Amino acid sequence: MGPVTAGVLQLLALVGALALVHIPLGSSMARVYSSKRHLRVEKWIYRGTGVDPDTEMTWTAYLRGVLAFSAAGVLFLYLLQRLQGVLPGSLHFASVDPAQSFNTAVSFVTNTNWQSYYGEQTMGHVVQTAGLAVQNFVSAAVGMAVAIALVRGFARSGSGALGNFWSDLVRGTVRILLPLAAVAAVVLVARGALQNFSGIHGVGQFTGGSQQFNGGAVASQEAIKELGTNGGGYFNANSAHPFENPTPFTNLLEIFLILVIPFSLTRTFGVMVGSVRQGYAVLATMATIWLGFVALMMWTEFAHHGPALQAAGAAMEGKEVRFGVGGSSIFAVSTTLTSTGAVDSFHSSFTGLGGGITLLGMMLGEIAPGGVGSGLYGMLVMAVIAVFIAGLMVGRTPEYLGKKIGAREMKLAAAYLLVTPALVLVFTAASMALPTPGHSMLNPGAHGFSEVLYAFTSASNNNGSAFAGLNANTDWYNTTTGLAMLLGRFLPMVFVLALAGSLAAQRPVPVSAGTLRTEKPLFTGLLVGAVLIITGLTYFPALALGPLAEGLA
Repeated sequence: MGPVTAGVLQLLALVGALALVHIPLGSSMARVYSSKRHLRVEKWIYRGTGVDPDTEMTWTAYLRGVLAFSAAGVLFLYLLQRLQGVLPGSLHFASVDPAQSFNTAVSFVTNTNWQSYYGEQTMGHVVQTAGLAVQNFVSAAVGMAVAIALVRGFARSGSGALGNFWSDLVRGTVRILLPLAAVAAVVLVARGALQNFSGIHGVGQFTGGSQQFNGGAVASQEAIKELGTNGGGYFNANSAHPFENPTPFTNLLEIFLILVIPFSLTRTFGVMVGSVRQGYAVLATMATIWLGFVALMMWTEFAHHGPALQAAGAAMEGKEVRFGVGGSSIFAVSTTLTSTGAVDSFHSSFTGLGGGITLLGMMLGEIAPGGVGSGLYGMLVMAVIAVFIAGLMVGRTPEYLGKKIGAREMKLAAAYLLVTPALVLVFTAASMALPTPGHSMLNPGAHGFSEVLYAFTSASNNNGSAFAGLNANTDWYNTTTGLAMLLGRFLPMVFVLALAGSLAAQRPVPVSAGTLRTEKPLFTGLLVGAVLIITGLTYFPALALGPLAEGLA
């Protein structure tokens, strides 16, 4: 079997598995967030925290809950790292320095999981399990809660209430993420992933030194790392490490885990707004972009330009031979079109155009299918933009799901779209203009620029992957990427929840002959075009200076 055929078969198997679970998982999540019943363990949590889970919240109250919980998470994780040197079970690792503690705490709380350190040489068992793994669950649950609040904004009328943040947070963690992650962890252990709390082991002497490796609760963290679109690896090599991702089967399983909740949330959206066809329209948009990017990535990486690539059969530099170009291409597209950031190959070693595809996937806003929760609310904001464009063409006040899209809604949607590009481009320009940040670049020219552009694109979009040629463990990059992660996560949430509150306060307008049918293929095409054109106009100059210049050289 040739490598191209193997890659296509893996893609078909993945699509089949996602299609198989789409309806049951999506419908189940809709029931979770619509249920009036609380599980016993949930009642214990509410009683212990003093929360009333049945109190309805306005968008401002919901936002206060999101920000307060996230701020507490940043503080706790920062202190845990600073105290690591005196904590038991830390493998004798020293406390993490302040700049890196800040960067890592922000990174995991914002669901970015950007890592400017070697995991196996920096973080002990306590920080990994009590700190990083816990944030993998709750940061994903926060994203899902915000998405559900926006869905309720479309589904409800005349109230302005969006549900209860604390209830949504607990249910997302207890009823969705924990059970799915537990099953995935067992499968990973069965297929060879590591799961223990052993110390540091030496494996023999080699020329110039010895080889050592850590034990750890790797499989359990790997499961939620992918399922929650987190991406932070237990080891520096991330999902290219055999302890995290041992076989081609586990590689395909991890891609499945990355995509399964974001794609299935479109079904949840359709069920909760009372029209599953609306959910299918959003799903079709996401799937079209994802499949198109996978096809482009495979084409660029299988193209045999130059004697080295022809001898290898494809662009094998930086790829794991266990997974091949096909598996690596699907993984790279899936991890950058979502907010995962996990890697099973070296993105910096992809072809110039292949690296550009990973960049563009993040620049789209990671909405195809996007992160857990963040992908759905990002695509729904783009849907608001698309119906506004359609309304301009026919001279009619735009509507989406029975709600009028007026000046307030458009201002909020526009602000959402502008935040992330502003962060990416301003921080990249500053890093290229100042003398010191340029010293972190491993490569000169277009590829070096791409390293910096990738870093801030990844941080601002809460992705977490890197070109890895950039030395990001400096005060400048730890501070600026930390700020980019914070602002890139929470400013968009402010606009999303404000939009949700505005929509929930409206009364639905009746469907008329001039209403745009947003469940039809025509709207799917309009939405795909809006996503690509808006992103292209925003980022094309920066892409032309980096990956496009390198790819066309």
